[in-house]
Amino acid sequence: MLLAVDTSTTQVGIALYDGTQVVGASSWYGKLRHTTSLAPEIDALLKRTNSKMNDVTALGVAIGPGSFTSLRVGLSLMKGLALARSLPLIGVPTLDILSTAVATREVRLACLLQAGRGRLAVGYYNASDAGVWEPEENLSVMRIDELVESIEEPTLICGELSAEEREIIAKIDLAELCSPAHSLRNPASLAEIAWERYQAKSTSAKSGQNADDAASLSPIYLQVGAQIPS
Repeated sequence: MLLAVDTSTTQVGIALYDGTQVVGASSWYGKLRHTTSLAPEIDALLKRTNSKMNDVTALGVAIGPGSFTSLRVGLSLMKGLALARSLPLIGVPTLDILSTAVATREVRLACLLQAGRGRLAVGYYNASDAGVWEPEENLSVMRIDELVESIEEPTLICGELSAEEREIIAKIDLAELCSPAHSLRNPASLAEIAWERYQAKSTSAKSGQNADDAASLSPIYLQVGAQIPS
Protein backbone atom coordinates (compact mmCIF):
# COMPACT_ATOMS: atom_id res chain seq x y z
CA MET A 1 0.00 0.00 0.00
CA LEU A 2 1.20 3.52 -0.81
CA LEU A 3 0.85 6.55 1.45
CA ALA A 4 0.72 9.88 -0.40
CA VAL A 5 1.16 13.36 1.11
CA ASP A 6 0.76 16.80 -0.48
CA THR A 7 1.62 19.90 1.56
CA SER A 8 2.52 22.19 -1.34
CA THR A 9 0.31 25.08 -0.18
CA THR A 10 -2.24 25.79 2.55
CA GLN A 11 -4.28 22.99 0.95
CA VAL A 12 -3.10 19.67 2.36
CA GLY A 13 -3.97 16.19 1.15
CA ILE A 14 -3.20 12.62 2.21
CA ALA A 15 -4.28 9.29 0.73
CA LEU A 16 -3.79 5.54 0.98
CA TYR A 17 -3.78 3.51 -2.24
CA ASP A 18 -3.33 -0.25 -2.61
CA GLY A 19 -2.91 -0.40 -6.38
CA THR A 20 -6.54 -1.35 -6.93
CA GLN A 21 -8.51 1.22 -5.00
CA VAL A 22 -8.18 4.33 -2.88
CA VAL A 23 -8.41 2.95 0.64
CA GLY A 24 -8.88 6.39 2.16
CA ALA A 25 -8.19 10.06 1.50
CA SER A 26 -8.52 13.42 3.18
CA SER A 27 -7.90 17.04 2.18
CA TRP A 28 -8.21 20.31 4.07
CA TYR A 29 -6.90 23.86 4.25
CA GLY A 30 -4.24 23.84 6.94
CA LYS A 31 -3.57 27.61 7.17
CA LEU A 32 0.15 26.79 7.32
CA ARG A 33 -0.19 24.70 10.50
CA HIS A 34 1.12 21.66 8.67
CA THR A 35 3.77 20.86 11.28
CA THR A 36 1.20 20.16 13.99
CA SER A 37 -1.60 18.72 11.86
CA LEU A 38 0.04 16.40 9.32
CA ALA A 39 1.21 13.49 11.49
CA PRO A 40 -2.04 13.31 13.53
CA GLU A 41 -4.09 13.35 10.31
CA ILE A 42 -2.04 10.50 8.86
CA ASP A 43 -2.53 8.54 12.09
CA ALA A 44 -6.28 9.23 11.97
CA LEU A 45 -6.49 8.08 8.33
CA LEU A 46 -4.71 4.85 9.17
CA LYS A 47 -7.10 4.21 12.06
CA ARG A 48 -10.21 5.02 9.98
CA THR A 49 -9.13 2.53 7.33
CA ASN A 50 -8.05 -0.16 9.80
CA SER A 51 -4.52 0.16 8.45
CA LYS A 52 -1.10 0.37 10.05
CA MET A 53 2.18 1.94 8.99
CA ASN A 54 3.51 -1.60 8.62
CA ASP A 55 1.00 -2.03 5.78
CA VAL A 56 2.62 0.85 3.85
CA THR A 57 5.15 -0.42 1.32
CA ALA A 58 5.76 2.79 -0.67
CA LEU A 59 5.46 6.56 -0.29
CA GLY A 60 4.47 9.36 -2.64
CA VAL A 61 5.00 13.06 -2.01
CA ALA A 62 4.23 16.28 -3.88
CA ILE A 63 7.50 18.14 -4.54
CA GLY A 64 6.19 21.53 -5.67
CA PRO A 65 6.16 24.19 -6.77
CA GLY A 66 4.62 25.63 -3.65
CA SER A 67 5.30 27.40 -0.40
CA PHE A 68 8.83 26.93 0.99
CA THR A 69 7.58 26.15 4.49
CA SER A 70 4.68 23.96 3.39
CA LEU A 71 6.75 21.84 1.03
CA ARG A 72 9.48 21.39 3.62
CA VAL A 73 7.03 19.94 6.17
CA GLY A 74 5.62 17.27 3.88
CA LEU A 75 8.90 16.35 2.23
CA SER A 76 10.80 16.17 5.52
CA LEU A 77 8.22 13.83 7.04
CA MET A 78 8.13 11.53 4.03
CA LYS A 79 11.89 11.45 3.63
CA GLY A 80 12.15 10.57 7.31
CA LEU A 81 9.68 7.71 6.91
CA ALA A 82 11.44 6.48 3.78
CA LEU A 83 14.85 6.40 5.42
CA ALA A 84 13.69 5.06 8.80
CA ARG A 85 11.55 2.28 7.34
CA SER A 86 13.55 1.62 4.13
CA LEU A 87 10.52 2.49 1.99
CA PRO A 88 10.69 3.60 -1.65
CA LEU A 89 9.78 7.27 -2.13
CA ILE A 90 8.34 8.76 -5.32
CA GLY A 91 8.28 12.54 -5.84
CA VAL A 92 5.53 13.98 -8.02
CA PRO A 93 5.42 17.60 -9.31
CA THR A 94 2.42 19.32 -7.72
CA LEU A 95 1.03 20.74 -10.95
CA ASP A 96 0.93 17.23 -12.45
CA ILE A 97 -1.52 16.33 -9.68
CA LEU A 98 -3.65 19.37 -10.45
CA SER A 99 -3.79 18.59 -14.17
CA THR A 100 -5.54 15.26 -13.50
CA ALA A 101 -8.64 17.13 -12.30
CA VAL A 102 -9.36 18.29 -15.87
CA ALA A 103 -10.45 16.10 -18.78
CA THR A 104 -8.12 16.39 -21.77
CA ARG A 105 -9.17 18.54 -24.71
CA GLU A 106 -7.52 20.04 -27.78
CA VAL A 107 -6.67 23.23 -25.93
CA ARG A 108 -3.79 24.42 -23.78
CA LEU A 109 -4.16 23.96 -20.02
CA ALA A 110 -2.67 26.36 -17.46
CA CYS A 111 -2.36 24.96 -13.93
CA LEU A 112 -1.90 27.54 -11.16
CA LEU A 113 -0.82 27.55 -7.53
CA GLN A 114 -0.58 30.41 -5.09
CA ALA A 115 3.12 31.29 -4.71
CA GLY A 116 2.72 34.02 -2.05
CA ARG A 117 2.82 37.81 -2.17
CA GLY A 118 0.24 37.97 -4.94
CA ARG A 119 2.19 35.65 -7.21
CA LEU A 120 1.10 32.54 -9.08
CA ALA A 121 3.15 29.51 -10.05
CA VAL A 122 2.08 28.61 -13.59
CA GLY A 123 2.66 25.44 -15.58
CA TYR A 124 1.25 24.72 -19.05
CA TYR A 125 0.06 21.36 -20.36
CA ASN A 126 -1.07 19.96 -23.71
CA ALA A 127 -3.17 16.88 -24.43
CA SER A 128 -1.19 13.89 -25.69
CA ASP A 129 -2.35 11.26 -28.17
CA ALA A 130 -2.70 8.94 -25.18
CA GLY A 131 -5.36 11.21 -23.66
CA VAL A 132 -3.31 12.60 -20.79
CA TRP A 133 -1.93 16.05 -20.08
CA GLU A 134 1.78 16.40 -20.79
CA PRO A 135 3.70 19.32 -19.24
CA GLU A 136 5.50 21.89 -21.31
CA GLU A 137 9.17 22.47 -20.58
CA ASN A 138 9.14 25.38 -18.14
CA LEU A 139 7.39 26.62 -15.01
CA SER A 140 6.96 30.34 -14.32
CA VAL A 141 6.00 32.72 -11.55
CA MET A 142 3.84 35.70 -12.48
CA ARG A 143 1.19 38.01 -11.17
CA ILE A 144 -2.41 37.84 -12.33
CA ASP A 145 -2.01 40.81 -14.70
CA GLU A 146 1.03 39.17 -16.28
CA LEU A 147 -0.93 35.95 -16.72
CA VAL A 148 -3.74 37.84 -18.43
CA GLU A 149 -1.30 39.51 -20.82
CA SER A 150 0.38 36.20 -21.64
CA ILE A 151 -2.77 34.42 -22.85
CA GLU A 152 -2.76 34.54 -26.66
CA GLU A 153 -4.68 31.38 -27.49
CA PRO A 154 -7.69 29.49 -26.08
CA THR A 155 -6.60 28.30 -22.63
CA LEU A 156 -8.16 26.33 -19.80
CA ILE A 157 -7.32 27.79 -16.38
CA CYS A 158 -7.22 25.44 -13.41
CA GLY A 159 -5.97 25.91 -9.87
CA GLU A 160 -5.97 27.85 -6.63
CA LEU A 161 -7.36 31.33 -7.25
CA SER A 162 -8.88 34.01 -5.06
CA ALA A 163 -12.36 35.35 -5.79
CA GLU A 164 -10.80 38.50 -7.26
CA GLU A 165 -8.46 36.50 -9.50
CA ARG A 166 -11.34 34.34 -10.73
CA GLU A 167 -13.31 37.49 -11.63
CA ILE A 168 -10.36 38.85 -13.59
CA ILE A 169 -9.84 35.62 -15.54
CA ALA A 170 -13.57 35.25 -16.21
CA LYS A 171 -13.40 38.46 -18.27
CA ILE A 172 -10.72 37.10 -20.66
CA ASP A 173 -12.25 35.96 -23.95
CA LEU A 174 -9.56 33.35 -24.63
CA ALA A 175 -9.67 31.87 -21.13
CA GLU A 176 -12.03 29.20 -19.83
CA LEU A 177 -12.05 28.95 -16.05
CA CYS A 178 -12.42 25.53 -14.45
CA SER A 179 -14.81 25.26 -11.52
CA PRO A 180 -13.44 25.04 -7.97
CA ALA A 181 -14.32 21.34 -7.92
CA HIS A 182 -12.07 20.82 -10.95
CA SER A 183 -9.33 22.97 -9.45
CA LEU A 184 -8.75 20.82 -6.38
CA ARG A 185 -5.54 18.85 -5.94
CA ASN A 186 -6.90 15.41 -5.18
CA PRO A 187 -4.54 13.42 -2.92
CA ALA A 188 -5.95 10.24 -4.43
CA SER A 189 -4.63 11.41 -7.80
CA LEU A 190 -1.20 11.95 -6.25
CA ALA A 191 -1.31 8.43 -4.84
CA GLU A 192 -2.30 6.95 -8.19
CA ILE A 193 0.41 8.85 -10.08
CA ALA A 194 3.06 7.88 -7.53
CA TRP A 195 1.96 4.23 -7.67
CA GLU A 196 2.09 4.13 -11.47
CA ARG A 197 5.53 5.74 -11.55
CA TYR A 198 6.77 3.39 -8.84
CA GLN A 199 5.53 0.38 -10.79
CA ALA A 200 7.14 1.72 -13.97
CA LYS A 201 10.43 2.32 -12.14
CA SER A 202 10.27 -1.17 -10.63
CA THR A 203 9.76 -2.74 -14.06
CA SER A 204 12.70 -0.93 -15.63
CA ALA A 205 14.90 -0.69 -12.53
CA LYS A 206 18.60 -1.34 -12.77
CA SER A 207 20.87 -1.99 -9.80
CA GLY A 208 17.82 -2.01 -7.52
CA GLN A 209 16.97 1.66 -8.10
CA ASN A 210 13.17 1.59 -8.31
CA ALA A 211 12.37 4.91 -6.61
CA ASP A 212 13.76 8.40 -6.07
CA ASP A 213 16.71 8.81 -3.75
CA ALA A 214 15.11 9.90 -0.49
CA ALA A 215 18.25 11.59 0.78
CA SER A 216 18.67 13.84 -2.27
CA LEU A 217 15.05 14.38 -3.35
CA SER A 218 14.49 18.14 -3.41
CA PRO A 219 11.38 20.34 -3.72
CA ILE A 220 10.73 22.64 -6.66
CA TYR A 221 10.94 26.24 -5.49
CA LEU A 222 10.15 29.15 -7.80
CA GLN A 223 11.10 32.80 -7.58
CA VAL A 224 9.67 35.90 -9.23
CA GLY A 225 10.65 36.14 -12.88
CA ALA A 226 12.09 32.62 -12.89
CA GLN A 227 11.87 30.24 -15.81
CA ILE A 228 12.85 26.90 -14.33
CA PRO A 229 12.84 23.56 -16.15
CA SER A 230 10.23 21.16 -14.82
